Amino acid sequence: MSNHLDPLSNPLNIETIQEIDNLDLSIMQKHHLRILAHCLQILKLINVDDSLEYQNKNPLRQWCDNQSKKFDDKKFSDLLYEQLESTSRKFSTFSKKIGKNIEDLEIDDLVLLVEQR
Repeated sequence: MSNHLDPLSNPLNIETIQEIDNLDLSIMQKHHLRILAHCLQILKLINVDDSLEYQNKNPLRQWCDNQSKKFDDKKFSDLLYEQLESTSRKFSTFSKKIGKNIEDLEIDDLVLLVEQR
């Protein structure tokens, strides 16, 4: 399976989804964890693509704009950007707190983040 997934497909692989489903967490915590894991994979994908595709631009904004083109919906882009930017800040704060880079966060780290809520 390629690391460069179709952005509209689920960037979480089946193993990650099953790993989350098998955790001893509430349904809401599992749902929150899946959303965070999904966002993390998108942010990692954007970071990988950042080196060439988005030079001198806000890579997250550009990625969201590219996604909204598929729906011809600027409001979608704005909302997606707002949500991913907020999640990115949350990851940044949390990763500094635990002494990791965002790119190095794993499911176990996200579980800690979810359990802190």
